[in-house]
Amino acid sequence: MREGSRPQVHSVNKALMAAGASRLRAIKLAHTVIWAFFATCILAMPVAAWHDRYDVAAVLAVVVLAEVAVLLANGMTCPLTPLAAKHTSDRAPNFDIYLPRWLAARNKAIFGTLYAAGLAFVLVRWIGASA
Repeated sequence: MREGSRPQVHSVNKALMAAGASRLRAIKLAHTVIWAFFATCILAMPVAAWHDRYDVAAVLAVVVLAEVAVLLANGMTCPLTPLAAKHTSDRAPNFDIYLPRWLAARNKAIFGTLYAAGLAFVLVRWIGASA
């Protein structure tokens, strides 16, 4: 082995690790923005129905349903999760998204319930308005 080649290998490893960390941050940011979009859609559905905007509520419901289809097609895992997993050994509930650990761990249960409740609210308002 040549003298001085060790630090060069160390520099390459550090550069690769930095690139992986940068990619992980980009994936986490994208995942968080996408999550915020769908969370907003879920929370906006009953608001739209409250204001008798059933057309808006229906569009929001279909948009979220498309996300549910993507999750179902990926074994209830966001497609970004395996991409993030390539860049870290961390497997905490929030390793792939900028959410508090407690929320990331319960995200599907919380927002699945809110989605179902929102749909029920929209339907009750819509049926009541057309009666």
